Amino acid sequence: MTKFLIIRFSSIGDIIQCMGIVGGIRERFKDVEIHWITRKDMVGTLSMDNRIDKIWAFDKNAGLSGLLKMAADLRKEHFDYIYDAHSNIRSNILKLILSPLPFMKPYVALRSKERGKRFLLFNFGINRFDKPFRGVVSFRKPLKKWGITSFPDDYNDWQFPSEIISKYEDFVTKDTVTLVPSANWEMKRWPVGHWQALISLLPNYKFIILAGPSDTFCEEIRSAAPERVVNLAGRTSLMESCYLVSRSNIVVSADTGFMHAADLFRVPALALMGPTAFGFPTGPTVEILERDLPCRPCTKDGRGKCKQAVYQKCMVDITPKEVAQRVMSML
Repeated sequence: MTKFLIIRFSSIGDIIQCMGIVGGIRERFKDVEIHWITRKDMVGTLSMDNRIDKIWAFDKNAGLSGLLKMAADLRKEHFDYIYDAHSNIRSNILKLILSPLPFMKPYVALRSKERGKRFLLFNFGINRFDKPFRGVVSFRKPLKKWGITSFPDDYNDWQFPSEIISKYEDFVTKDTVTLVPSANWEMKRWPVGHWQALISLLPNYKFIILAGPSDTFCEEIRSAAPERVVNLAGRTSLMESCYLVSRSNIVVSADTGFMHAADLFRVPALALMGPTAFGFPTGPTVEILERDLPCRPCTKDGRGKCKQAVYQKCMVDITPKEVAQRVMSML
């Protein structure tokens, strides 16, 4: 049996995009056991995929001593292949312990962050990355050296706890649109007023909002039509939100983890792409709305300052009317 370890600690969007490699590994190695080490709070996302045999949960509060202890436990597994899909200090420590000798098992592959290209892009506006940059593709490329080149995308046996299914199975009706207005950084969010206008332009539809507990602005969006909008911000777990995405008719979202979940589940989605460089979807069910501005992309994840006279011009200029038209055409 071949034993394969994937290292990717966070974030939700990156983990979901990286999950696109699992089918390829199983396609290449018919008798394989796949392990994945991730951050403790990300385990729920990976547990949806029963092609992953074992998930190792790392508690970042355990610090270096906790990482070293986990590395010792991982070493006992005698992996044949280790794919570092994160490339940070923690993953480098793990690689050093698990594979101290080059050209010997376990063999190691690295997804490079291409820091030189990032420096050129975010400091001088010189973009040497693929346009558009699709994260799923970048996670697949390093595996080519092991003959992992075919990535089936027809997997649909996603696993959710029975209590989540029974709670939300009938929550999404045929006239429901799923909205994901949040993002870790404000600059890549579609404006609140645009979300409100979108709801008003679709009077025959109901809406659910998925967001985190700190996203209090979602209540402003709900106020556009409180009788038709259910605000679930902070009321669902990560896995519950993923289940609702998997059941959705259509998801409208900026560059977020749940947009990538829709892409993974092959759920129709509309991606509102603004300042970020690395969040473009891959699958056939996601349509992209964007504005061709010379300043785009200007940030890795939404941090930084907008250089336009109109703040968030790349997002502001995506109008509620065209989003509403796209939604109706996709439903």
